[in-house]
Amino acid sequence: MKFKLLFLLTTFFFINANAQNYIFGKVTSEDHSEIQDVTVINIRTTERVLTNRDGHFMLSGREGDELRFVKADYDRLVKKVTKENIESPINITLIRTTILIPEVEIKQGITNDLRIDSKNLSRPKKVEKLIKDIDRYIAQKSDPRILAAKPGEFVQPKGQGFSIGKVKNKWDDIDLANYLKAALGEEYFTDLKIEKPQIDHFITYVLAGGFERKSILKYGFCSDADLYRFQRFVLTRISSYRAPQTQK
Repeated sequence: MKFKLLFLLTTFFFINANAQNYIFGKVTSEDHSEIQDVTVINIRTTERVLTNRDGHFMLSGREGDELRFVKADYDRLVKKVTKENIESPINITLIRTTILIPEVEIKQGITNDLRIDSKNLSRPKKVEKLIKDIDRYIAQKSDPRILAAKPGEFVQPKGQGFSIGKVKNKWDDIDLANYLKAALGEEYFTDLKIEKPQIDHFITYVLAGGFERKSILKYGFCSDADLYRFQRFVLTRISSYRAPQTQK
């Protein structure tokens, strides 16, 4: 009799310890909307169910089980079952996955207008840096001492003055071209994809394009500001120079 009672008690505790409970719950989104067709998986038993149209689910499990919640476009979530989850429903909130949209670069087409295309088309980093350096330099105010007379130099007194006729320029375009080539160096032009034998021709082409040089030729002096101004003007002529001869 005692043996039978012991057997029954042992069987009862074994069944109770291994009894499967049912876990109930509801899955919602961040805005508290019910999410349908979320896959709920019990990792231990591999049992899986889908949430209904109201976001509810039910599957067997027990304390200590891990439930996995999977839904496309939402972050995967794992929940460990506690004693409280057995006694009351589980409320699960899924976070929508952040989708990174790749940046799309929109490039404007060629208009065949050199002035517009030179602004719209992407330029090399070296050219961009050069333009910024030129703009920064031009924006600076010149020191008045630069133009001040040096000791021993003749200074024209202020007054109405008098006419001495037409003053002949100290430089011509050839002199200016030679100075530009020497001041900038051949490497500057080769970086612009101008071959060495074509450098003189290219400088002449740029000057003929309307580069303002009246004062430079008159006094035979090219300042740093004039040199930077020439470099900026080069950027507006380089594309047309490379174009077929019929387009120049």
